[in-house]
Amino acid sequence: MDREIYGRMREVEDRHWWFRGRRGIVTQMLEELGLPPNCAVLDAGCGTGGNLDLLSAFGPTTGMEADDEALAFASERRGRAVVVKGHLPDGMPDFGHQFDLVVLLDVLEHIGPDSESLSALRTVMKPGAFVLITVPAFAFLWSKHDELHHHKRRYVKSSLQRVIAGAGLQTIRVTYFNTVLFPLIAAVRLKESLFPGSDTMRELTVPGAGINGILESVLRMESRLLHRMGLPFGVSLLAVARNPG
Repeated sequence: MDREIYGRMREVEDRHWWFRGRRGIVTQMLEELGLPPNCAVLDAGCGTGGNLDLLSAFGPTTGMEADDEALAFASERRGRAVVVKGHLPDGMPDFGHQFDLVVLLDVLEHIGPDSESLSALRTVMKPGAFVLITVPAFAFLWSKHDELHHHKRRYVKSSLQRVIAGAGLQTIRVTYFNTVLFPLIAAVRLKESLFPGSDTMRELTVPGAGINGILESVLRMESRLLHRMGLPFGVSLLAVARNPG
């Protein structure tokens, strides 16, 4: 991604409704997995480090990041986590151990060889280990936002499942999320496609406190729904898979 985006992301990721809401959904999903005590966690593509505290609550966490600027931000805020440089699929460091959980939060869409990248991660996963993935959904939502963030693709359930299967992993669950706001966000994406001069950086600006709180509460409500059911469409996809060993 562009340097400006990493800087803006670092500024807002603790407060912005999207990052806070996604962390709530991820937490809900992880709590349901029955992870082992002192779970060894890899945040593959940890970006500026906004999820390291969340993941460290489940066990000793390692963040891996390819971009030097993002890595510097992550190193500043790593807390209890270890942060190392590495990239997928063929530039992973020697971690010295295997992981119980691998997390890729809006990472896979940035990588050309996506299935190969999951295959590489599988080599550092214990038998029975989990991987949790979030990615953007639906190609028709492609806009300047995706180009600015250097995305390679957006996914649907079937395409993400094929990528997971191609890596030799077993899908446990796939669901869309960010469903309630889908019509609004789809309209914004369409506007960006029709009027490319629009301000595509506004999504990394924290709205006023009231609006920010309402939008976050929408994702938190979806988190409660996801505890009981999958959602049929949404701006994003979430998948949980397991290494069969």
